[in-house]
Amino acid sequence: METNSVVFFNEGKYPVLTSKPIIAAWQINNPENIGNLIRLADNVGAEDVFILGEDFQLRMSSVKKTAGLSFNNVRLSFIHPEEFFNGINPESQLVAIETSEDSTNLFATQLPENVIFLLGNEKNGLPDDILQKCSMVVHIPMTGKCKSMNVSHALAVILFEWQRQIQFTSGIQG
Repeated sequence: METNSVVFFNEGKYPVLTSKPIIAAWQINNPENIGNLIRLADNVGAEDVFILGEDFQLRMSSVKKTAGLSFNNVRLSFIHPEEFFNGINPESQLVAIETSEDSTNLFATQLPENVIFLLGNEKNGLPDDILQKCSMVVHIPMTGKCKSMNVSHALAVILFEWQRQIQFTSGIQG
């Protein structure tokens, strides 16, 4: 039996969450990664993706192609880091996704409902001065031989664990 995912999920099996995470990424350079971040944000109802940096030279056609229909559902903003950090809503918690000495295991950490997830650059991750601005730092445990993950894959793991926690603790289940 073939299932159309749009029809399947529009049948009300899973209610829309009232909390909407915000996605931010530090100096992401790959347009396909940005497109994937947009698509993942749309999967969980996020409305904003911020790309932090100063000099953006991207092929927007590649971003749009990878994001697909999600490109029109999510606001993409290219923003100077200082402007971003000064504009953070004090009711939101900034959570870095980074492997560091003080990070906690994602699956052993209660994630906040009002959250901004901050991902690092594809090559260098997040600098220490940026990590210090975060409420918490979480890592994704990796038990295989490869100990690194593409930024969009990391976001997928984080977003769906966040969604699982919100649905489970609030009693919203499909």
